[in-house]
Amino acid sequence: MPEETLFESEADQRRADVAAYFRAFAEKLESGGDVTLSAAGESITVTVPDTVEFEVEVEREGKEGKPGELSIEFELEWDEDAVGAGGDGSLRIE
Repeated sequence: MPEETLFESEADQRRADVAAYFRAFAEKLESGGDVTLSAAGESITVTVPDTVEFEVEVEREGKEGKPGELSIEFELEWDEDAVGAGGDGSLRIE
């Protein structure tokens, strides 16, 4: 099945504001409730299962040997019709 973007939001933000988004998302995730994302008149609500595949990726884009653009991507992924097996939880954020 081809990838389909259901919702996207991108904007320059202050670090403190990004942290507030992460805190709000973490609280919703921990409570087990639905998560609703809204921006620019669009919204989507998803039910995140108890077990998900969690990926953290740090990337550098640009020409080799020259300053580029760095990114940190956090991704939660799950099958719409199944619950994953889970991992060992060994990731640490310091």
